[in-house]
Parts: sequence; C-alpha cells; structure tokens
Amino acid sequence: MNNFRKKKPAFILVIIALIFALPAVVMFLWNSILPDVTGVNTINYWQAMGIFVLSKILFGGFGPGRGPRGRNRKREKMKQRFMEMDAEEKSRFKEEWKKRCKTD
Repeated sequence: MNNFRKKKPAFILVIIALIFALPAVVMFLWNSILPDVTGVNTINYWQAMGIFVLSKILFGGFGPGRGPRGRNRKREKMKQRFMEMDAEEKSRFKEEWKKRCKTD
C-alpha cells in the first residue's frame, strides 16, 4: 500500500495525459480515414473529444466492473455457483452448455 502512495501522483498524471491524448488519436484516425472513405468532413480536437466521450458513454467504460477485474469477478461468481452444485446439476449444466456451444 505504501508503494502505491509513492506512485499515485505519477499514476494520476498518466491518466490525465491519456484523457487528452486519446481524443487526438480519434481525431487523427477520423481525419485520415473517414473523409476519403465516406466523404464526411474533418473534425477538430474538441469534436474528437466529444466523440470519444460519447463512445465511452454508449459503449461503456466509465463504470465499475468493467475490464478484466469485472470479468474476473463474474468468473469467480460463476465458479462459486458451479462448485455449490451437486453432481446431477453439474451434468445438466454441462449438457446445456454443450447444446448452446455446438457449431453445426
């Protein structure tokens, strides 16, 4: 924990830098690809920032439980439920997933 406190200011600076750098990447990609492909207008930095924020709102990314930690929690919860099942429930569960995952 003490080690994290030493790195906290650097961590905050990296987060702030990413917040301002990622819209620049969006702007670069938009202006490099979309005007030629679809005929849309080029955008400036603040429009790219708006598109970036809008995409985070629409596709998720601000709330807790996102990313690897959220997936791990869900996986652990499912594993816990599976371990609490008896043998008959486990076999039914496995058969159901075999049916769902079967590719024809």
